[in-house]
Amino acid sequence: MELKKIALNDVHEALGAKMVPFAGYNMPVRYSSDIEEHMTVRNAVGVFDVSHMGEFMLRGPGALDLIQRITSNDAAKLTDGKVQYSCFPNEQGGIVDDLLVYRFSEEEYMLVVNASNIEKDWEWVNRFNTNGVEVENISDEVSLFAVQGPKAAEALQPLTSVDLFGMDYYTFEQDTFAGVEDVIISATGYTGSGGFELYIKNKDAKAVFDAIMESGRPYGIKPIGLGARDTLRLEMGFCLYGNDINDTTSPLEAGLGWITKFNKDFTNAANLKAQKEAGVQRRLIGFEMLEKAIPRAHYDIVDAAGEKVGEVTSGTMAPSLGKGVGLGYINTAWSKPGTEIYIRVRNKDMKAQVVKPPFYKK
Repeated sequence: MELKKIALNDVHEALGAKMVPFAGYNMPVRYSSDIEEHMTVRNAVGVFDVSHMGEFMLRGPGALDLIQRITSNDAAKLTDGKVQYSCFPNEQGGIVDDLLVYRFSEEEYMLVVNASNIEKDWEWVNRFNTNGVEVENISDEVSLFAVQGPKAAEALQPLTSVDLFGMDYYTFEQDTFAGVEDVIISATGYTGSGGFELYIKNKDAKAVFDAIMESGRPYGIKPIGLGARDTLRLEMGFCLYGNDINDTTSPLEAGLGWITKFNKDFTNAANLKAQKEAGVQRRLIGFEMLEKAIPRAHYDIVDAAGEKVGEVTSGTMAPSLGKGVGLGYINTAWSKPGTEIYIRVRNKDMKAQVVKPPFYKK
């Protein structure tokens, strides 16, 4: 299958990006080094091109009902200009995808889904669309830039009249940005260092990207690749679909009970409610290494006797902390913060302890 190209593919190649296949797209994984890019976002400001993400528009009087039926969180709580984190539960107790829900009006919403799941999610939404909601997949027409870091608002403020400093987390506005009309400016991101995500039509993507780089120059802005995006999200303990959550992991096991609301009926709600009442057998936990070692996905988590009690789903050497951290599923008996565990790293059992994420505290 031929790799899809994001609108600014050639721009990233010209910037010296190392391009790799990711979720069916040719994507920039790094420009300089993962650690340098990671620290740029933690300390100043960086821009990620994440245009591979999927966007669906839902319009019509039944839009909210459809969203309520297929997502676990309570979208009825949203007001115009608000964003909500949620997931699509499947009928087997797992997760089809995690997503963001944007409310433009009572009858217009946008769902932002993971690149690797665009097709699967599109089929899922349409399968439950029995009341004629207008559903449009605009994924191929939209570019998405995540401008992240403590200097993001300062870097971007000259480009818009929207008060970026006054925007609350998980809110958005649609306004003129860098001279381009109808840009969605969203106070969201997946790094834990604050910032904004900008949704732009592909035809305007280069002009907006160039304006961001120019405006951010006094603040040391740099383009950032997927490598640093992964270490940044992992320092916050944020789940990554395909690693920490998938079709077989329940939102309750994954610590996503806070987005699973039983005050409404949604796909598989009764089974998930029963699971909540019975208690889960395993949980997604955070851990940090007490010995010098780098945990990786699929490494065994074992007890002092070497018996397997879980498995790592994400792991790295955290650049901001200088130690190994990770996420993994573990038998509930071992899930309490402070519990000593071992990570089997190349046949050696290395000491670690369960901690409550985020690992990185601002």
